[in-house]
Amino acid sequence: MHQRAVRNLAGLETTQARITRIFDAAAGGKNHFLADKDTVRHFDQAAPALTTAARAVLEFFSRMIGHLSAEGVDQYLIVGSGIPSGPSAGHGLHDVARQACAAAPRVLYVENNPMVVTMAQATIEPFTDLVRVVEGDIREIDEVLRDHVVRTFIDWDRPVAVLLLSTYSLNDDEYAHYVIKRLRHTAPGGSFLGLLHTTFDGVPPELLPAIRDLLAMTLPHLAIRTKDEVAALLEGLDLVAPGLVWVPEWRPDDNGHACREEPSSSGNYGAVARIP
Repeated sequence: MHQRAVRNLAGLETTQARITRIFDAAAGGKNHFLADKDTVRHFDQAAPALTTAARAVLEFFSRMIGHLSAEGVDQYLIVGSGIPSGPSAGHGLHDVARQACAAAPRVLYVENNPMVVTMAQATIEPFTDLVRVVEGDIREIDEVLRDHVVRTFIDWDRPVAVLLLSTYSLNDDEYAHYVIKRLRHTAPGGSFLGLLHTTFDGVPPELLPAIRDLLAMTLPHLAIRTKDEVAALLEGLDLVAPGLVWVPEWRPDDNGHACREEPSSSGNYGAVARIP
């Protein structure tokens, strides 16, 4: 591991679970700590679906990027995926883009988790000039878009796919709308906006109290919205078929099986919109 990685790992908070590391643990990755794994265990005890839901979300990421790449998109700004380490070598999100796109796609990850940033910079960046990882927080969208790497690595004169996968931290409705507005006005015409959002719409009523209590203890500021509230964030945008749906229902293929029989158990809606 190079010196920057060692330096950035120093002082990491390892005893408090973080959403991207929880997702990584649930999806079978290795970039997480014991606190994150314990949180997955507690969630599965309350409602045994988190591990399967994480796989459904990961499959959605891959299908979304694969579809956009096949449509000719060759630039990606991926905000808050956690750069999951669960997929096998050669099946990361940037690998999916490269395999599906005729051109050599550029992928820029923006992450607010120091561990994710550090590990990705150490294990991905040294091997390719087409992937970059920067530290940034969607709750500071103006700062993210002013970042030197964000401004220069992406060609903002050409269409880009902005994949907003960290809506879990946008618990203020007014600011969430501002983020969407800021991104749709920054990206040139012909670009796309991808969105993932957590919801309680599919949680059985008898399980809701336990889930809410667990979230209050582990992820107290997690943004949860209904389908109508998520749709309001995308108002005015042209949604790519099939629109805003449970993630297993978004352009399913033969490779995705998690939550296929009960899409609502994925706990997440997904959508892709065209930016005019």
